[in-house]
Amino acid sequence: MLVLSGKEVAAHVQSEVKQTCSDFVHLTGHKPCLAVVLVGDDPASATYVASKGKACEAMGFDHRDYRLTAETTESELLSLVQKLNDDPLVDGILVQLPLPSHLDEKSIIHAIRPDKDVDGLHPVNVGRLMLGDPSFVACTPAGVMRILDYYKIETKGKEVVVVGRSNIVGKPMAALMIQKGRDATVTICHSRTEDLVLHTKKADILIAAIGKPHAITKEMVKNGAVVIDVGINRVVDTSKKRGYRLVGDVDYEGVSTICSAITPVPGGVGVMTIAMLMENTLLAAKMHV
Repeated sequence: MLVLSGKEVAAHVQSEVKQTCSDFVHLTGHKPCLAVVLVGDDPASATYVASKGKACEAMGFDHRDYRLTAETTESELLSLVQKLNDDPLVDGILVQLPLPSHLDEKSIIHAIRPDKDVDGLHPVNVGRLMLGDPSFVACTPAGVMRILDYYKIETKGKEVVVVGRSNIVGKPMAALMIQKGRDATVTICHSRTEDLVLHTKKADILIAAIGKPHAITKEMVKNGAVVIDVGINRVVDTSKKRGYRLVGDVDYEGVSTICSAITPVPGGVGVMTIAMLMENTLLAAKMHV
């Protein structure tokens, strides 16, 4: 059984991005710049934002962090997004999700200029992805594809089952898999799918992105399948100093006994997300220069 180390792949991607960024800055005098907006005080979101800032510094990027109170109005947030849209020194804009409930995520995402949408969630970029045109791709699905490529896992003609239909992971994941050159046959399952096991059992490549700890068990997986676990869930663990541990959507201990390859949690898909964000930001900077 092969452990698909996202940590190893992310290090490879970041090394390439760092070198390319150095050459780019030397040639143009412009440092790629990522602006990250955090609304509210959600601890997990704050951790993600801090990680992105550290990654920017490690890559040689500029970065700007905007921390707004949970009471920020939609008009105030839209005003900041427009300011960043108009700033020629900002290459990428990321508004950390989820937003407080009184803010309309769709309106905020739609307000970001497509050429600065390094999260790959703007309708223009989503449409380009569906058409097979060059676009910014949502970072987590892009990271999954990079893991598969790194470990030379073939998708052509394979049965791929994606469990989860979110705009951030499930839908773009399926869109990537059906592109020419990838050539997979894709099934998308979700909370209303009847007889989920019937679908997951046929998967050559099973991608779990449903946000439920250990929702995919050994009985749901075909022998020899490749299993990609996108989930990152906190479960109570009093033996840990912090009082919890991180687990995926897949029961790793059980599934790893029958699959041919699997991503761990942590150290799998999660670390790839920031690596791909850095790659998207560098691409945006190249486009702008």
